[in-house]
Amino acid sequence: MPAALDSLPRFLADWPDADQRQQLLEAPRHERLAVFARLKSLDESAALAPLARLADLPLATDLKPDPAGVPLLPARLVHDYQVLPILPPAAADAAALHLATVWPPDATMTDWIATCTSRPLRWHLALPDRVRQLIVENYGVGSGSLDESNSEAPFAAQETPTTATEADADAAVVRFVSDVIAQAIDDGATDIHFEPQEGQLRIRYRVDGLLVPVPVPDNLLRFQDAIISRLKIMARLNISERRLPQDGRINFKAGGDTLDIRVSTIPTIYAESVSLRLLNQKREAFTMEKLGMDEGEQAQVNRVLGYPHGIILVTGPTGSGKSTSLNAFLRQINSSDLRIVTVEDPIEYEVPGANQMQVRPEIGLSFASALRHVLRQDPDVIMVGEIRDRETADIAIRASLTGHLVLSTLHTNDAPGAITRLIDMGIEPFLVTSSIELVIAQRLVRRLCPHCTRPGPVSPAKLRDTLAILGLDPSEADQVRELGQPVGCDRCRGSGYRGRVGLFEILKPNDELHDLIVKRESSRVLDRCARAHGMRTLQQSGWAKVKSGHTTLDEVLRVITVLDK
Repeated sequence: MPAALDSLPRFLADWPDADQRQQLLEAPRHERLAVFARLKSLDESAALAPLARLADLPLATDLKPDPAGVPLLPARLVHDYQVLPILPPAAADAAALHLATVWPPDATMTDWIATCTSRPLRWHLALPDRVRQLIVENYGVGSGSLDESNSEAPFAAQETPTTATEADADAAVVRFVSDVIAQAIDDGATDIHFEPQEGQLRIRYRVDGLLVPVPVPDNLLRFQDAIISRLKIMARLNISERRLPQDGRINFKAGGDTLDIRVSTIPTIYAESVSLRLLNQKREAFTMEKLGMDEGEQAQVNRVLGYPHGIILVTGPTGSGKSTSLNAFLRQINSSDLRIVTVEDPIEYEVPGANQMQVRPEIGLSFASALRHVLRQDPDVIMVGEIRDRETADIAIRASLTGHLVLSTLHTNDAPGAITRLIDMGIEPFLVTSSIELVIAQRLVRRLCPHCTRPGPVSPAKLRDTLAILGLDPSEADQVRELGQPVGCDRCRGSGYRGRVGLFEILKPNDELHDLIVKRESSRVLDRCARAHGMRTLQQSGWAKVKSGHTTLDEVLRVITVLDK
């Protein structure tokens, strides 16, 4: 619906620069604050106050949805206008409907909302990210996309019910799926799971390593088959095949970037379950410091990265950040003097200047076959995404012994376990001792939100018990009186955590360890030897992160498997 000049907010009608006013008009509502901030050379948070002064509207910082007001507005209207009923601030008019908006309302928007309620309207400005998050929590992701309403009138369907055509339903499903993926990207999710259950279709995101349920509209089950078919069409899968698992990929445009989304389907008792892995090769790459390595750990890694040959292994379960660490190491040594070749599945980050190869097992391009050809390419540094079998391990070790620095990953619980894993694959122990220069076991824990975390008192008795569970010296609790506690704010979406930080166990084999490896000693024996020579365990790394205020003991306990050694 085109906005006439007299329907604009007053301050915008009086905007002195016509070109800037046009930029603001042409931007979607939820992006106008960002445009305004750019015109004022400010960030969004700083731009909100001057915008509020211009529009003569109060700021809303501590947003809490109004339980009585939320049902008054249709989901489609709320999503389209990015507006949310909120509890009134102290001493405000309680009889009015207080609304948080991401941009000052115009006359058209006010008229639409006024037809939903007889209560007087009171407007407040708020940050778009927080408003969008609360809309999703209270109205569902893209819930307006499945109400089959007319796109020109946000809630026309509620006033004049009509029978939706098949084309309308298809368009609604397309919009809904796009909304779900876009919201996952905004939330920083790494995976999206569409899980058919009895009587419902459940959608969950994985954010910071945890599964988060996604609020969805009540009528979602009715569109279940159409949603799954839409995902399969986007991934170029066979929509008629519902008995066998299938794999595919989607190129999804988000902002200025194109995401590579890996799609996997499996048949379940109710319908097909679909999982999406979101990969953004253009996203900001991590440095070792940003990974969470302290100066001592960085020095250990940098020393070995300077070697002309050898193998550096990063170990840990799926989702522990192994590929992210390898990428950080490559960027650390990347230069015009080195020829870097990588073999990955999938390629998660782009490394400027590196030659990156995607394996394709369906056409015979496995890690082993790709690595064999890479050795003919005169590389200085080789990164192998994962050592999965003996053939790949053999070639990687041969490459390290012939003058190449090799970086790769293994799935083991700790650093010493990587040594015994290679021997179990059939690699001779003397080859392992000759080639392995460094093994890094790692985990990711949620990082305390820097904006709201507060130090809080701890119970010495409980702290001693927790340290004992982690296999640490309980006496370390004696000097600790307070630790960082999660609080929750708008920026961390009320969780108290924002982002993740790594825990690292770094093993540098020495002569004594070499002798034990050649004797094929167990990983427990290797672990005791490594600890005796100063290896800091994952548990000790976690406790150090807790004391420095990066995370909490509950997080460390959640992600670390405590082994009796």
